[in-house]
Amino acid sequence: MSITNTPTSNDACLSIVHSLMCHRQGGESESFAKRAIESLVKKLKEKKDELDSLITAITTNGAHPSKCVTIQRTLDGRLQVAGRKGFPHVVYARLWRWPDLHKNELKHVKYCQYAFDLKCDNVCVNPYHYERVVSPGIDLSGLTLSSSGPLLVKDEYDYDNQQSHSSSESHLQTIQHPPSRPVPQETFSSPALLPPSEGSTSASTSAFSTISAGPSSETLHWNYAYILNIWKIYSVLRPVTNEIAFQPPISNHPAPEYWCSIAYFEMDVQVGETFKVPSTCPIVTVDGYVDPSGGDRFCLGQLSNVHRTENIERARLHIGKGVQLECKGEGDVWVRCLSDHAVFVQSYYLDREAGRAPGDAVHKIYPSAYIKVFDLRQCHRQMQQQAATAQAAAAAQAAAVAGNIPGPGSVGGIAPAISLSAAAGIGVDDLRRLCILRMSFVKGWGPDYPRQSIKETPCWIEIHLHRALQLLDEVLHTMPIADPQPLD
Repeated sequence: MSITNTPTSNDACLSIVHSLMCHRQGGESESFAKRAIESLVKKLKEKKDELDSLITAITTNGAHPSKCVTIQRTLDGRLQVAGRKGFPHVVYARLWRWPDLHKNELKHVKYCQYAFDLKCDNVCVNPYHYERVVSPGIDLSGLTLSSSGPLLVKDEYDYDNQQSHSSSESHLQTIQHPPSRPVPQETFSSPALLPPSEGSTSASTSAFSTISAGPSSETLHWNYAYILNIWKIYSVLRPVTNEIAFQPPISNHPAPEYWCSIAYFEMDVQVGETFKVPSTCPIVTVDGYVDPSGGDRFCLGQLSNVHRTENIERARLHIGKGVQLECKGEGDVWVRCLSDHAVFVQSYYLDREAGRAPGDAVHKIYPSAYIKVFDLRQCHRQMQQQAATAQAAAAAQAAAVAGNIPGPGSVGGIAPAISLSAAAGIGVDDLRRLCILRMSFVKGWGPDYPRQSIKETPCWIEIHLHRALQLLDEVLHTMPIADPQPLD
């Protein structure tokens, strides 16, 4: 079927799916998009008027008014497609309108009767019943603008030192963070949108650091209005950015002697001693050279490994200038990629900024990019929440074993036993992971690459953040989990 032959709800599911696939924006992989659209069309087959509304909205790019397109709300509000979970209105808005959409950037239009935020039993997933707004959690002080959208790139390194862009077959598990680039002023009719003092030097600070400008006049018009809104908010917020630097410390406990320790690995084997970075050196460089002096520089080139393979040796040659790690404030961490090749980072902070579950994504940091990868306050809140959840679950599990099983109507009751057991199973190791960053040089891992784990990459580092571990120790001391009672 050609795009011009618009189907109706009476057509076969395959024909409808094929037509709707032609209008996707290309952010998601083709296989994921197809499964998501097939799932939606099948759910709407018995609601022909809503299916027709969906077809009209998508095939006309929202040019004609359309009704709500609803599916049943799940218990946790999320939709599962191809093993991935996401909020349904966000999933389909990414498919057909904004591939780089953050989950907190949608606001429903006034006439939408079943919008996600209205908490109805049914949820409207019509992408044209939502508008994109500035995310309340976005860090506008470091926002940079780019004329292209987020890159879905599968390259690692090649001998021509070129970046090869992948096709739309890539999964979104690898999230790209290219360096900031100045926007040509002729792109917009307004003067420069960011103050030169910070706008020209700041780099991407989140997965939302780029704003795509599509080829259509509608998209350009929307981007222009959207950027002006960002600029207005930035102008209001900028006077208070200096106050943020003077936030009171999270803890009165003295800062540790070393702000981080770095262990270097080749595949699953640690090579050399763990490198400790003094708190007097807030910036440390990890590179592929051979200076053994230490201090603020960890040179991986000097480390020997009798089991080193040719592939590892070849990858090490491309580490080059490596990365720069910078500790800011009480314990926030930023990364600057100095190498000629990208580095790949596991960061719960970046996962959260990208709207992903912790550990659900790998972040590709491009050469020259400067990006925040760890937020101490966010980590502290998360470890408090997880420790409290584990403690409450352990207590509820003990009550269940004793026969005092809370009913479904009780306050705080955790009803399936498997969820209770999983929550009670949160251990110290799970909480320690919040305080650790992992970073591989040159080679990536995850669904987009032949390596499924960072331990399969040829050269990588693990960074333990001491202030965060110090705070975790305090949390564990203030929220002790009761010891099991001895058996009679």
